[in-house]
Amino acid sequence: MPGIDSTFLALPYRRLGDVALARAADLGASHADFRFERIRSQRILVRDGSLQGAADADSVGFAVRVVHGGAWGFASGVVLTDDEARRVAETAVSVARVAAAMTTTAVELAPEPVYDDVTWVSSYEVDPFGVPTADKTAVLADWTVRLCRGAAVDHATASLLAVQENKYYADLAGTRTTQQRVRLQPGFEAMGGTSAVFDSMASIAPPVGRGWEYVVGGTPGTAWDWDAELDEVPDLLADKLKAPSVEAGRYDLVIHPSNLWLTIHESIGHATELDRALGYEANYAGTSFATPDQVGRLRYGSPVMHVTGDRTIEHGLATIGYDDDGVATQEWDIVRDGVLVGFQLDRPMAALMPELNGGRSNGCAYADSPGHIPIQRMANVSLQPAADGPSTEELVGRVERGLYVVGDKSWSIDMQRFNFQFTGQRFFRIVDGELAGQVRDVAYQATTTEFWGSMEAVGGPDTWRLGGAFNCGKAQPGQVAAVSHGSPTALFRDVRILNTTEEGGQ
Repeated sequence: MPGIDSTFLALPYRRLGDVALARAADLGASHADFRFERIRSQRILVRDGSLQGAADADSVGFAVRVVHGGAWGFASGVVLTDDEARRVAETAVSVARVAAAMTTTAVELAPEPVYDDVTWVSSYEVDPFGVPTADKTAVLADWTVRLCRGAAVDHATASLLAVQENKYYADLAGTRTTQQRVRLQPGFEAMGGTSAVFDSMASIAPPVGRGWEYVVGGTPGTAWDWDAELDEVPDLLADKLKAPSVEAGRYDLVIHPSNLWLTIHESIGHATELDRALGYEANYAGTSFATPDQVGRLRYGSPVMHVTGDRTIEHGLATIGYDDDGVATQEWDIVRDGVLVGFQLDRPMAALMPELNGGRSNGCAYADSPGHIPIQRMANVSLQPAADGPSTEELVGRVERGLYVVGDKSWSIDMQRFNFQFTGQRFFRIVDGELAGQVRDVAYQATTTEFWGSMEAVGGPDTWRLGGAFNCGKAQPGQVAAVSHGSPTALFRDVRILNTTEEGGQ
């Protein structure tokens, strides 16, 4: 496994951190932390065999966060000198002094052990930034050419987003962490139509915390089966273009992880962020129906529902060794046996409600750049499989009249994370336990507790897979974070199905 990039190690982050923290301590800060980041990203887009654009970005900077007089103060800079480190620390303390006059409840941080000079690197084999852009572009171009050979395909696109994130954290307590993580989002989409309908079919390959081996292969099991998808997607698109429109009504659903991850994200992941549940996001992205007073009492779903938060799972997009509060990351239960039992916490949130997680943060602080203050962000929130659970085929076999749902697409959910509807890429009719071709114009609609309460069975470990997204948004000013969600295939009974064309009045 690669180590920390030598070009990051050559940057003066340790010296700047020592200078900034010493100045914050001299000015009387009761807590101070220093965060130095370098974020490298690359985007490549290809259409019909031709490069449409390639963009590289590299940002470097640092931030100082303090507690002074019971209030937060924060400042950041990009000039890598000792004088600037002192100035940023002084500015953070000045901000805290102003904020103290408006702070009615003093900031407290949940306790955490000291981690002295530890290093963590995410699990990957080939750094995508060490692969020539021309080589990556050639792979994407080949994908689109192969897709365009399909009779139903008029155009095809392929894209790649790669990120390498380096971060150094130090605080007055003595914690110092140096970390590196790599994440990758390759994908493609085929588009086509007839005189009556136009549609598309995309890869269901999830974004991952892996390197370039996810695309071209490495150790067995590291690469997605791109060849199989490239062969099947044109035919799937052709079938979808000919498929009948769904008849609205109530159906049993067998939902594949490539669709269910997004429902987990919106109806469980966001709903169990403690800051949201306490009203911190009320003026921007809403609150939550799942409030802390319901821990141990709220029937979130059926007894087969077991949901965990996890910032340690290998290849997860939200996986890290230590968060931006200096907390060692963990795995914990959020829903167990269908009942709400936990929330996602950073150190300030854990101090507000010490009855959760034993009074300790579960490692959910994150800032997406040195210019932003850390906030409580989502862990890899996942639905767990049943140890001896059924296969996808066995779940389909239990359904007389239903739909098999594959791939995510559009979604809608209210500000309390309760009323929702989700669409998907591929909907296959199930008739007497057998798949019977695709249908179009489908959305499933429910409330969160109704939907998860209708879950009759979850598949076994062989059906479980991580999905996820690079672009989860939160906070003001807005921040974006990457997060994964694992899920098995699952069976839901008697779910309301809408015909989206009829609902749209067309």
